[in-house]
Amino acid sequence: MLGGCGAAGAVVDLASMPVRGTSKAVEAGSTLVDVATVSQSERDQKRGQDIRRREERLGELDREYRKQSRRCADGSEDACRKRDAAYAEMHQLMPSVPYEPR
Repeated sequence: MLGGCGAAGAVVDLASMPVRGTSKAVEAGSTLVDVATVSQSERDQKRGQDIRRREERLGELDREYRKQSRRCADGSEDACRKRDAAYAEMHQLMPSVPYEPR
């Protein structure tokens, strides 16, 4: 019998042990990964909600801009400042709202 064969078998067992242990950890961890990750549909839903929120804000700003424009035309300097602030926020927000042709 060769003297090194027994030691080589032990090395193979030790070398394969972390792989076996890791595969179980991955299997057990995959459940955690599934729970912790966000699916594509969830990301799409969140993106849709964010877009709707920005669209709503853009609508509010548009109404505020129109109201303050009327008051500004009547001579209110405060209304002119508010109109300009609403306009600036609208232009900042517009690139993040997708265009949908009618």
